[in-house]
Amino acid sequence: MYLMGIDIGTGGTKAIIISESGELIAKGFREYGVKTPKPTWAQQHPDIWVKAVTETMKATIDQSGLKANEIAAVGISGLYGGSGVPVDNDYRPIYPCLIWMDRRAKRQTEWVKQNVDENELFEITGNYVDSYFGFTKMMWIRDNEPEIWKNTHKFVTPKDFVIYKLTGNRSIDYSSAGNIGGVFDLKRMTWSERMCDILGIDIDKLPQKLIPSSAIAGYLSKEMSTITGLKSGTPIISGGIDAAVTQFSAGVLEEGEHVAMAGTSMCWGTVHEGTNLNKGLVNFPYVVYEKEKIYTFGGSSTNGAIARWFRDEFAQLEKEMEKRTGINAYQLLEEQIKDIPPGSEGLLALPYFMGERSPIWDPDARGMLIGLSLYHKRKHIYKALLESVAYSLRQNMEEAKKAQIHLSDDCMMTGGVAKSKEWVQIFADVTGFNMKLIKNEVEAPLGDAFLAGLGVGIFKEPEKIKDWIQLKEPVKVNWNHHKRYETYYKNFVELYQKNKELMAKMAESN
Repeated sequence: MYLMGIDIGTGGTKAIIISESGELIAKGFREYGVKTPKPTWAQQHPDIWVKAVTETMKATIDQSGLKANEIAAVGISGLYGGSGVPVDNDYRPIYPCLIWMDRRAKRQTEWVKQNVDENELFEITGNYVDSYFGFTKMMWIRDNEPEIWKNTHKFVTPKDFVIYKLTGNRSIDYSSAGNIGGVFDLKRMTWSERMCDILGIDIDKLPQKLIPSSAIAGYLSKEMSTITGLKSGTPIISGGIDAAVTQFSAGVLEEGEHVAMAGTSMCWGTVHEGTNLNKGLVNFPYVVYEKEKIYTFGGSSTNGAIARWFRDEFAQLEKEMEKRTGINAYQLLEEQIKDIPPGSEGLLALPYFMGERSPIWDPDARGMLIGLSLYHKRKHIYKALLESVAYSLRQNMEEAKKAQIHLSDDCMMTGGVAKSKEWVQIFADVTGFNMKLIKNEVEAPLGDAFLAGLGVGIFKEPEKIKDWIQLKEPVKVNWNHHKRYETYYKNFVELYQKNKELMAKMAESN
């Protein structure tokens, strides 16, 4: 039998079919975008996810040459959907989903800081407050779209909305519930009536059925069987937040193991027993051993998005060359920065193009370049941007160290950025951690497929996922470069600290 794994990402949906032994049989991808109607807004409509999922399901099954009844189960993970999709009583979307990248709930975040005991909030939920979290986005809808709030029956996460469309069943997994923040009791593993009451969020608007990530959320309907090419009644497994599932796809099960998932954004995380939580990081139940293990992560909001922005705005020549030669534009840019020493010859950047998540939690933070001279060229700016993301990763790692969370000497790196040899070396040199890469890089869908196998009993224990993973030679730290980056990293931290008030003034004037 074979297993299908699907990840609904921010910029596209990926699907794979994999054998019980971990052999990749087929894969598919559908790209889409994020709507940004205002500078700090980021939203998506669920129709694009449903279309992408059904299309990738059909494409992978067609590509594989397998029969529909040979797919034992499908596991689905998804981006952090922030507020979730507001749906009416018939589960029809009535407003866009305010995704993790959206920062509009600034006023609601400040209200919580001024009116809610932060220690009680942290004690119950394991998290603090920021406009990143879903509960503040729900509060924004309540305060700014009263008719939408009134008519919202439930707030449904991206992958759980898709699962509903595939099966007709309604549920949410523990990792997705915990990532909402504010309203989830991390110890009791359920919604907090106390916090819902304090925050003014109707607990009935939250999904009522909470299940493990490896649980069967439902079975593929006859209608969706016709559309996807899969067998009617195929089990659909609940899955979880894509960052945590990616962590699992790298085989992380023990404290000390840590992974940087570097795609559109950066999510770096580790797992532990929950005794050392940090307010600067995000904490929620892991996608396996949910009652015993906490997934702690920090994230940069615009990681690969920065490289993509630079490519689209300043690399027209490379894009044209890609069309003519087939050589990736990023690869062409990468070739140009190889001769630039660490620190981009005095150029330093801040990567906060859409505000920032951990550990600074500042929706008003913005990108910066400092140190520009007539000597600097376009390639210096590109390298400085890549370095800025690595500084941000290190800053999150430092937060974990403050909480006395043990980290091993090697960090696993997954995601599209892991394909960039130069950038991975920068990550290693800036952080001081060797970077381990997976040979068959399929990211979250691999973890989804394995969760599907757990859900239908093909696998009995999560540890078996390690049999699926083959590693490349690690990218080792260049300690001479690391020493040079020490000063630049300190300047990076100081640059934000000395400009955050100015950033807030500029945000206020927009």
